[in-house]
Amino acid sequence: METLINNYIDFCITQKRLDSKTIKAYNIDLFQFKEIIGDIPVENINTDILEKYIAILNSKYKAKTVKRKIASVKALFHFFEYKEIISANPFNKIHVQFREPFMLPKTIPLNTIETFLSSVYFQLNSAKNTNQRKKALQNVAIIEFLFSTVIRISELCNLSVDDVNLYDGTILIHGKGSKERRIQICNAQVLDTLRNYRQAFDKEIKQFNYFFANQSGKPVSDQYIRRMLNKYTKMANINLHITPHMFRHTFATSLLEEDVDIRYIQQMLGHSSINITAIYTHVTLSKQKDILASKHPRRNMKL
Repeated sequence: METLINNYIDFCITQKRLDSKTIKAYNIDLFQFKEIIGDIPVENINTDILEKYIAILNSKYKAKTVKRKIASVKALFHFFEYKEIISANPFNKIHVQFREPFMLPKTIPLNTIETFLSSVYFQLNSAKNTNQRKKALQNVAIIEFLFSTVIRISELCNLSVDDVNLYDGTILIHGKGSKERRIQICNAQVLDTLRNYRQAFDKEIKQFNYFFANQSGKPVSDQYIRRMLNKYTKMANINLHITPHMFRHTFATSLLEEDVDIRYIQQMLGHSSINITAIYTHVTLSKQKDILASKHPRRNMKL
């Protein structure tokens, strides 16, 4: 089983060209599957074994995690079927229903983002020495980039210098499933900040060709970005846990409130399906208030 899993992982890297985050999740899920079912030959794995495996997952994890782990193993068995390692896929007889609680996307109030950015720029402008200023400049550039391009954190960490055109503000983003999209940065202050960052980190960027590189020339990690956001949130006395993905949620929700076509938002976010983008159509209370005050039929009833 171990060799077969490794062959599938290699297939995902070389043929499907999945990103490193997905490969890491596959490794965790598939080797956990091997550990749970034991040393059973692949051809002897049947629906009973799979149902026991799913029951164990349900006893340990939330529905969203179980769904992901099952999807990983399903993909593995589709590979076995494709390579004719098995004659019949036992997953074809498995039907699992998931009841995930519906959660509205968490957004950041725009006035909070303004406060947050003001605090970040204050730290940059009050830096006491060159090293402090250089580090603060990189942090400002990352935060501005997150909000301006609504890029996923994994996409940002892997961004190469060739993907960023600071002359005309166009960014080439390599998204999930090797899908590319372009997005434009239109704000002059953001572009100035990114150009200043590019100049200050020229040596580090050229060393390994990553646009957001650390002092060793390696790409910044998502853990670093999350810690950095937490640090600036505390400095700004903001009572909110801000994550990188919340900038995407805020961007999408704000554009929908400005009546931007959802198909354009889908393209900018890099969603494979408009159904994913549609989660943002659940209007905020402020927008709801505007709609009901101006459109509700009761407004014209005078009793």
